Amino acid sequence: MGLSDRAQGVLLDLDGTLFDTAPDLIASLNALRGEHGLPPLPAGDLANSVGHGSVPMIARGFNLEPTDRHFEPLRQRFLELYHERLSDETRPYDGMDETLSALEAAAIPWGIVTNKPGWLTRPLISALGYDRRPDCVVTGDDIARRKPHPHQVLEGARRLGLLPAACVIVGDAERDIRAGRRAGTLTLAALYGYLSGDDRAERWGADGLIGHPLELLRWVARAPTPVQEPLAV
Repeated sequence: MGLSDRAQGVLLDLDGTLFDTAPDLIASLNALRGEHGLPPLPAGDLANSVGHGSVPMIARGFNLEPTDRHFEPLRQRFLELYHERLSDETRPYDGMDETLSALEAAAIPWGIVTNKPGWLTRPLISALGYDRRPDCVVTGDDIARRKPHPHQVLEGARRLGLLPAACVIVGDAERDIRAGRRAGTLTLAALYGYLSGDDRAERWGADGLIGHPLELLRWVARAPTPVQEPLAV
């Protein structure tokens, strides 16, 4: 990989890439189950759904199809409960602050591109002290079509003041990689995120696989190379 293959800006997915939000999502779902007289589910039972939004979480947590008349009220209540505890246990992934500090020190712009709605995203990043750090935040209700469509990624690049080809998007789901490829960015699959046993990230067509946030720096121009050996490339 030469300098010409490296990005000038970074776009990060939020859940499972920037922050480990699973503890609060799972706690919110189990609180909802408790309201309906159901016992909590182990975190492992929700591993396949926690990174894909409220619909699969309600489907798994209540064994319901989205067409069921009880589904949408349950989903709305789940979001209310989650909003109440957005940052109780959510934290950035180990090494993420160090990675972002390196990008900022090198004057490399970075932003967040997430399918999470703005009314959940912005309070969360503010609570964790990230509201002034990203150069852009593109949420799930900012653009008409969300990932895997490329529109959010294109908008993120525009807000960074860069062409898509000068950016890299990092995400832990195939939709992130598909969106980036369609937009014309470099793409990195975050293996440390919410991949399930059924996911085959090596088949997503990403330009690279990273097992730790610091490995991102190897893909960005002017950023220092991490001291540690990369876990995956």
